[in-house]
Amino acid sequence: MKDYLIRATAANDEIRAFAITSREMTEYARSVHNTSPVVTAALGRSMAAASMMGTMLKNDSDVMTLQFMGSGPMKGLTVTGDITGNVKGFANNPQVVLPAKNGKLDVGGAIGVGVLRVIKDLGLKEPYVGTVELKTGEIAEDLTYYFATSEQTPSSVGLGVLMTPDNTVDVAGGFIVQLMPNTSEETIDRLEENIKNLEPVTSMLKTGMTPEDMLLKVLDGFDVSVTDKREVGFVCDCSVERVERSLAAISSEDLDEIIADNKPVEVRCQFCNHKYEFSIEEMKKIRARRGDV
Repeated sequence: MKDYLIRATAANDEIRAFAITSREMTEYARSVHNTSPVVTAALGRSMAAASMMGTMLKNDSDVMTLQFMGSGPMKGLTVTGDITGNVKGFANNPQVVLPAKNGKLDVGGAIGVGVLRVIKDLGLKEPYVGTVELKTGEIAEDLTYYFATSEQTPSSVGLGVLMTPDNTVDVAGGFIVQLMPNTSEETIDRLEENIKNLEPVTSMLKTGMTPEDMLLKVLDGFDVSVTDKREVGFVCDCSVERVERSLAAISSEDLDEIIADNKPVEVRCQFCNHKYEFSIEEMKKIRARRGDV
C-alpha cells in the first residue's frame, strides 16, 4: 500500500482530524540513513506527524520543520514537511542501540531531555518558532503538549512504528485529532472516552486498518466526513544547483584551500544522503563565479 493521509471533520466541525499510513516513507528513511530500530521508530513517528502537520499550512510555499533536540545518544532529529504532505528527515546519530523499555523501543531514551522546536516558514521576514520542553521524548506526547501550549489547540496525537524481526519497517502511521474553539462538553467527553479505550496505532495498523478505519475508531459515535485524501512520501528537493549554491557561499579562502588540495569534492545531502561529486575544474568554476580575489 502506498503511503497516504486523510483529513476529516466530525461533530458538526467541532473536531478536525488527520490520519496517515507511512510505512513506505519510514522504510525509505531507514534504508538511506541505515538507521537502527529505535532511530527508525523516532524518525518514522516524526515524519508521520510532520506530514499531517504540513497539510495544516495555508500556502503552497509554506514549510514546517520539527526539531527534537535532546540529551540522548541520538543527539536530536530534524524533519521537514510541506502543504502536500511530503516529508524528508534525518537523525543526528542514526546508529543508536538501546535496550527495550517495557517491551518497546526506547525512543524517549534515545532522544533524552531537551526541547522541541516547531519552525514554520510562512514567507514572512522571520519564521514562526514555537519551542516547548520535551516531556517524554516519545514524539506523540510531546507534540500533544506543543499543540496545547504553543497553539492553544487541545489535541490528541497517536503515532507508531513497528519493526519486523529483520529490522525493516512492518507498519507505520498515526493520527492527530484536534478540538475547535467552542467545542461542546458532550463532544469533549465522548472523544476523551474513545481515546482512553483506544489501542496503540501499531496494533490497529497491524490488523490491516486504514487511515479511514483509524479515524472511525477514534471518532466512534460521531458523524465523520473525509474532506481530503492524498498520497504522500519521502521527497527531497536537493539538487546539483542547490549544492553548488551552498559551495559558492563558502568563503573565498576556504574555496582556494579546497582547490589547492587538488582532490574531488564530495557532498552528501543530510536529508536523503544523496552524494554529489565535484571535480577540481568544477570547483574552479564555482570559485570563478564569486568574482572576488
